[in-house]
Amino acid sequence: MRNIIGLLIVVWLLIGVAASWQRGYFGEDRDVSCKTFGDTALTIVAGPLNYVGVNPKVDCKAVDVPQPSK
Repeated sequence: MRNIIGLLIVVWLLIGVAASWQRGYFGEDRDVSCKTFGDTALTIVAGPLNYVGVNPKVDCKAVDVPQPSK
C-alpha cells in the first residue's frame, strides 16, 4: 500500500512539473524572485489540477524587516 501511495505522489508531482514546463516556468530568461519561485512551486504541487483550470499564483509582499541600530 505504501508503494502505491508513493507512486501516486511521484506521478502527481511529475504531472505538475509537466504543467510548469508547458507554462514556460523553466526558461533561462526568467528572473528568479519570490513570485516566480512561488508560482512554479504551486503549479508543481497542484499537479493534475492544472489541467482542469487551476492556475495558482503567488502574491509576494515585501516584508519590512527591522534593521539593527547603529
